[in-house]
Amino acid sequence: MIKRYYITCCLVLTLMSCNSDLTKHKTNIEIQDNNRHYSPILYEQMIELVYKIKNTGKAPLVISDIFTSCACIVINDGTTKMIPIGKEGFIRLSYTASMNIGYAKHHISIFGNFEDNEPRELIFDIHIVPSQLLIKDYEDVFREENLKKGGLKTFIDGDESHKGYYVDE
Repeated sequence: MIKRYYITCCLVLTLMSCNSDLTKHKTNIEIQDNNRHYSPILYEQMIELVYKIKNTGKAPLVISDIFTSCACIVINDGTTKMIPIGKEGFIRLSYTASMNIGYAKHHISIFGNFEDNEPRELIFDIHIVPSQLLIKDYEDVFREENLKKGGLKTFIDGDESHKGYYVDE
């Protein structure tokens, strides 16, 4: 009984000594294609946003929290919470255009163990257009033409040559 107690204590002390708070070590990141301008979408349509993030610092990146500027942006499963040194991770978001019609600009704040203790921001803007019940507009015609050409595969698998957004040079 005493032998088990000593073994348990030694094991617990060993595991506790290995516990290192990674958030104390500061790092930096590089965000690929941060300031995005997406093509117009229809009201209540959903798009998937994937931001690639590279840890360029000298410590592992630990993302402690992600805040969005709108309830219409949801953080998806598969979002990387920890990125090793020199590696890449992804922040996956879903945006549903259900809050307004017209131009919308959104900010997503990432909190983590950054060198200057300031959150990093992901930025994108988009134009939301109302769906037309009687008259087809450009988005309706475009969607129908894509479906005629077998666009269902493209909707599911995506078009690797078309990112769906552009960035300022």
